[in-house]
Amino acid sequence: MTYTMHYDSPLGKILLAADEEGMNGVWFEAQKYFAAKLPPEHEEGTMPVLGDTCRWLDVYFSGREPDFTPKLHLIGSDFRQAVWALLLQIPYGQTTTYGALAKRLAEINGGKRVSAQAVGGAVGHNPVSIIVPCHRVVGSDGSLTGYAGGIDKKIRLLTLENAETANLYR
Repeated sequence: MTYTMHYDSPLGKILLAADEEGMNGVWFEAQKYFAAKLPPEHEEGTMPVLGDTCRWLDVYFSGREPDFTPKLHLIGSDFRQAVWALLLQIPYGQTTTYGALAKRLAEINGGKRVSAQAVGGAVGHNPVSIIVPCHRVVGSDGSLTGYAGGIDKKIRLLTLENAETANLYR
């Protein structure tokens, strides 16, 4: 069974979803692909991982780096899973590019070429935003390209993580 609850963030309402295996959804209300993988049979409720996620978000939105990650249950293809695993490796307050992720994925896959556009598609379909930090991925020239929650939220998340980068995105 999947349980959902709402979290009121400084950037707007967030829908959280989890099953017995872990978090499988963190979506800003009205974002692109909102609740795309949410099973039709779900109910509002609570479970420990949802409480852990609320605590993680409280720490994060207070401007500090959380020192734990709620248990995740990411649902997607092997390719998307691999991209999301790389997103989890991007350090707090830092960014990387779609091209760098594609290059890293190619290295992991024995040199088989991976397109930055394919990586971008997987990044854009990340079902657990913020915790799986897709907002830390930028264009090859440092531009803020795409974010399912909206570029305004991407700017605010990057600013929250690193005040020094705030001026770059205003």
